Amino acid sequence: MSKNIANKQMICNVLMEAAANDRDIVVLCSDSRGSASATPFFEKFPSQSVEVGIAEQDLVGISAGMARVGKRPFPMSPACFITARSYEQCKVDVAYSHTNVKLIGISGGVSYGALGMSHHSAQDIACMTSIPGMRVYLPSDCWQTRKLMEVMVKDNEPAYIRVGRNAVDPVYSEDDCPFEMDKATFIAEGTDVAIIACGEMVLYAKQAGEILRQKGISASVVDMYCLKPLDEDAIVKAAQNARAVVTVEEHSPFGGLGSEVARVLGEKCPRKMAVMSLPDAPVITGTSKEVFAYYGLTGEGIAKKAEGLLNG
Repeated sequence: MSKNIANKQMICNVLMEAAANDRDIVVLCSDSRGSASATPFFEKFPSQSVEVGIAEQDLVGISAGMARVGKRPFPMSPACFITARSYEQCKVDVAYSHTNVKLIGISGGVSYGALGMSHHSAQDIACMTSIPGMRVYLPSDCWQTRKLMEVMVKDNEPAYIRVGRNAVDPVYSEDDCPFEMDKATFIAEGTDVAIIACGEMVLYAKQAGEILRQKGISASVVDMYCLKPLDEDAIVKAAQNARAVVTVEEHSPFGGLGSEVARVLGEKCPRKMAVMSLPDAPVITGTSKEVFAYYGLTGEGIAKKAEGLLNG
């Protein structure tokens, strides 16, 4: 298998493996099977596939109904639509009704690049974590996605999983991907600054840690793939061993990882802190990497922010 595949492709791979032995697993799409890399699933398991068309509210509502009769539905749709257009269904039909639906938000963050704000999902962490009973996960690479999905195909609780559109460089490897459900992963441990990131930003946080170490700055790098339930113990551990904390996310500055980490630090372990995120404004037009570079969401940009925070 390629070492550099999209997280959404890994989701499809795991679902195909599981569906071969579990006829209750069903994949649903809203005219999005191509975008979701789900076409192979639809071709191999037509009786376990549902295409609802461009009707995201129906996508989630139908999934909840199927879960009520014992199916294991995995609705897959662009993150910007499944979390905004279908928000009431996510809140009422899935979380409040406690149905076993795994909401897969594909092409999350600024993955759609030039399509602009209508297709960006920079508010999904905030809106989905605020729903009681909804878990929220942003895996960082394909190998962590595999570990997460191997749990998702077996458990019975609602969840939202956001992944990007394109293949990303791996943070881990097939043979070295430490994973514990609902526990953050310490990629590195340091004593000067803690960098806490989620999703595709973890790769850049890891790069920043390496840049800082070359400058004699000891950095912890924490992969907080579990936004809810949030691993508060990991946040406190990282902060206790550092003089400052930097959070990095592909999200609005409001209601995301930075906000949650600030809440935990304020209550349990106050530290100097900086939140790196997308701006509170429509982002520039460009590819994901171009957008990240423009807003300093790169290894160099994160390292610069951390160094400035320490010296400030």
